[in-house]
Amino acid sequence: MPVESSFTGFRTLLYKEVLRFWKVSFQTVAAPVLTAILYLLIFSHVLDRHVTVYGDVAYTTFLVPGLVMMSVLQNAFANSSSSLIQSKITGNIIFVLLPPLSYREFYAAYVIASILRGLFVGLGVLLVSLPFVDLPLANPLWVLAFALMGGAILGSFGVIAGIWADKFDQLAAFQNFLIMPLTMLSGVFYSIHSLPQIWQNVSHFNPFFFMIDGFRYGFFGQSDTSPWLSLGVVGACFVSLAALTLAMLGRGYKLRS
Repeated sequence: MPVESSFTGFRTLLYKEVLRFWKVSFQTVAAPVLTAILYLLIFSHVLDRHVTVYGDVAYTTFLVPGLVMMSVLQNAFANSSSSLIQSKITGNIIFVLLPPLSYREFYAAYVIASILRGLFVGLGVLLVSLPFVDLPLANPLWVLAFALMGGAILGSFGVIAGIWADKFDQLAAFQNFLIMPLTMLSGVFYSIHSLPQIWQNVSHFNPFFFMIDGFRYGFFGQSDTSPWLSLGVVGACFVSLAALTLAMLGRGYKLRS
């Protein structure tokens, strides 16, 4: 089979997934940006004059990268998980499974679309935040690396959740009892050095902490832990989740039964 035709299914599925969230961008992009800005306005108004981080970084400035990365992660998960559960419930998942599309292409299309949605929302939050802060950019490659890997991890997680869930209630439980708590307790709104030692240690078992801390390092050149350690943890999480997702897709778990 020619190389060009072998990628037709992948390109078509990717286009369909991107178009799916872009056609309702007021809901999928603009609404999360507004939510993040409300967080910024409320927390900055209350705490900006009372809290500094890393010795000389104003709280509002510290908060912005955390909100950007939180938006990337939550929306990457929402994209792949909601698309799959909708396809399963409506029955049109069959139109994705019937074409000669490998499970690796299936995985790549859903995850890349999730990354794109996460990046669009994150960029929107960043651009809307700039009038409020003077944000440095110490290491842009670190910013890009953690944004891409964070989006890929949560996109993979979303595929797993979408495959496993049989109804929206189960998917909502995934979001409310796993994704949201891990995000909120990852250092988005605080430095873990402000916590008692026992909670600092507990934070190191939360992979979301390493995603956000490494992403924040790209802006300030400072972080709560080594960026290389964060990169290693995030990379290991991505490889593990990608392997699990591909194994589920390869077996057709809850998709072909």
